[in-house]
Amino acid sequence: MRNLLIAVLSALLLPLGSAFAQDPALTEDWSFKPPVVTPGKNQKPPSDAIVLFYRGRDLANWEGREGDPQWKTRCRRMIVNGTGDIRTKESFGDCQLHIEFRSPRRVESEGQGRGNSGVYMQSLYEVQILDSYENETYGNGQAGSVYKQAAPLVNSSRKPGKWQSYDIIYHAPKFDEAGNLTDPATITMFHNGVLIQDHFVIQGGTVYAGEPTYQAHGELPLLLQDHGNPVQYRNIWIRRL
Repeated sequence: MRNLLIAVLSALLLPLGSAFAQDPALTEDWSFKPPVVTPGKNQKPPSDAIVLFYRGRDLANWEGREGDPQWKTRCRRMIVNGTGDIRTKESFGDCQLHIEFRSPRRVESEGQGRGNSGVYMQSLYEVQILDSYENETYGNGQAGSVYKQAAPLVNSSRKPGKWQSYDIIYHAPKFDEAGNLTDPATITMFHNGVLIQDHFVIQGGTVYAGEPTYQAHGELPLLLQDHGNPVQYRNIWIRRL
């Protein structure tokens, strides 16, 4: 019995002893040196970001569906004014996006009529912007939803008139040479610093009615929706992944 106990203890301690005997340099990876990115301070974008609108007075990085954008700019922000959607001149795929917005301070409607706008990843996949502070509507249509596909995990909306932020990690869908979907798009999202979408698999282009579907595409612009409400935007930047 004593010999059996010694044998069992020896077997258990052998891996531990082997680990201490191994050269730690064997598990050090020197093949890749991560590039240096300087984090932003006081709401500034990080050093490798593509700045789409920051303390700006013009919409030089944006265009309307037909020509120059007609949204107004004032006090380092741009304002939806009923002149149509705008989109970036540059196209994107996998990305990290930071965007800040606020709904009107004065509440004049309810449901989908309060502070409604949208951030369309690649012009096709909408993340809903809405005044969802004490405002009842369908879950997959409130602020932070992937519109008509996924309600946010929680409602972390601030009061009307307060600045809010979305931080989005987005991976674009992939298609083969024949145009067949090989990998759907995914999105992880923080609303005012709170996780609200956790690697959600997007089901296709967001639509108001019917089922979402995919159609093959490459990189496409980021689009901001004009839904008729005077939503304001500021501090928009994006990083390619």
